Amino acid sequence: MATQLTAVEARVLGCLIEKELATPDYYPLTLNALVNACNQKSNRSPVMALEELDVQDALDTLARKRLAYRSAEGSRALKYCHNVPAVLHLEPVELAMLAELLLRGPQTLGELRGRVERMAPLESLEEAEEKVQGLLEREEPLVVRLPRQPGRKEQRIAQTMTELPAAEDEGAAASVLITGSSERIAALEEEVALLRSQLEELSQRFDRFQAEFE
Repeated sequence: MATQLTAVEARVLGCLIEKELATPDYYPLTLNALVNACNQKSNRSPVMALEELDVQDALDTLARKRLAYRSAEGSRALKYCHNVPAVLHLEPVELAMLAELLLRGPQTLGELRGRVERMAPLESLEEAEEKVQGLLEREEPLVVRLPRQPGRKEQRIAQTMTELPAAEDEGAAASVLITGSSERIAALEEEVALLRSQLEELSQRFDRFQAEFE
């Protein structure tokens, strides 16, 4: 199975790859530039509203997974890079495809080819299909073909580094707003529920213990 990422980690990683390929003069990225890249409204689905803490947390996790690191280039501001080619052994076109899928979610082959060209040249739809097939046939596939949606002629392609999307209405999905804060809140709610369960179990044990001496 490919390395699994949260939605925020996927956005951060996708942005690092995108900026290296599309605007290399502005790469590596400062934390502020990376936050802006994550929250931009163009070429993003869903749109997110992340804070610096959200992005920094994602960078720290990506660093532990060897997918991102701090740049050693001389600069007063800390800058960040991705390490995907070294970890996943991808060439530029494959890297661009992965970035697009991380940033915009499932896409048809035609959509993917058109969007990738801003980062890496693709001569034809046939070449795009060949690259996708290569990503699909890896020992740990980086992409998957989703079941054809009702009323759609083409299958969509999705990356496998995040949880696979459930069937959804694309128009609605594009308007979804995700924040890193909501992810942290959900994690805290799970932790609180677990603590409550443990407290209830301890209370029951204490009641049984107390009953033995009555």
